[in-house]
Amino acid sequence: MIKVKVVGCGGYGGVGIVELLLRHPEAQIQTLVAATETGMPMSDLYPHLKGFCDLPILKPDDPAAQEPADVVFFSTPDGVGMVQAPAELAKGARVIDYSGDFRFNNVEDYAEYARRIGRDPVHKTPELLPKTVYGLPELNRKAYAKDQRLVGNPGCFAMSCLIGLAPAAAAKLVDFSSLICDCKTGVSGAGKKATPIHHYPARYENMQAYRLSGHQHVMEVERMLGGLAGDPLRVTFTAQVVPVCRGILSCLYGTLRDGINLCEVWEAYSDFYQDSPFVRLYDSKAAIGTVHVRGTNFCNLIVDVDERTRRLRVVSHIDNLMKGQAGNALQNMNLICGLPENTGLDHPGAYP
Repeated sequence: MIKVKVVGCGGYGGVGIVELLLRHPEAQIQTLVAATETGMPMSDLYPHLKGFCDLPILKPDDPAAQEPADVVFFSTPDGVGMVQAPAELAKGARVIDYSGDFRFNNVEDYAEYARRIGRDPVHKTPELLPKTVYGLPELNRKAYAKDQRLVGNPGCFAMSCLIGLAPAAAAKLVDFSSLICDCKTGVSGAGKKATPIHHYPARYENMQAYRLSGHQHVMEVERMLGGLAGDPLRVTFTAQVVPVCRGILSCLYGTLRDGINLCEVWEAYSDFYQDSPFVRLYDSKAAIGTVHVRGTNFCNLIVDVDERTRRLRVVSHIDNLMKGQAGNALQNMNLICGLPENTGLDHPGAYP
């Protein structure tokens, strides 16, 4: 069995990976660690886990929290993984980090990312950056080393947009100067910590755009799409928060190149994702929404062409806490541990 430690188990990303690991046939939760809400069973913090996960939540400095594990998930804010991951790697663990600490392979890209979120642009462990991999298997599977030990889980918006636009970039279906990402997320994307702007009266019956000056996930989208396209590119990206709990819906657009039609678009998307078990393609007649991926690691794509305006239109649906976070992290664990990607993840969500 794969022995797993979850650091930051008290947040939504932490409880999400705990829920998934409980159903995983090859993994066993060994240690739960958090900076707050310690000294209690996990099932006291999250009562739905009673009888399933009653392990105690340990402080980071508890000796039991230092025990080696095979895989360590860092469901922690930016800046934590880069400080604590080296010790786990030294003990032989494979590390999957949820934050932006290990999404980039050089200090320059990390510094630009850090500036966008108001953090110190100096990475604390720059020697690890060349050893990490951007953990989006649907796009980056071939970049994983045979013995990959460090993975940076992508941002939730980035995953939604990249899965939606990657085939178009790789097959050069669109004018790369015309790409638009119009993205809506549920409130859980802001995390568990209460803030005035996410207080119920501020969110109920309210929708708003935010970080129009430059969302940090744009860097990931442009870097990965540019790599697939073979040329640097830019996207117009607008993030919006809507009054639902979970889910991301991204409406993605690009002007088709001359001669490209819907049949060629469908062929490109079908070929690109033929070996990706978590990507499902639908035509414009499909009556689907974010509820149909809730609680799953699937990304549902409506792939369409607006013949009147000659624009590609892709509608991408993910659960921001699953494919956008814990589900994708578990998919990464499966990959770096030599298991089928869909182990412990191949199940439908709950409906309605």
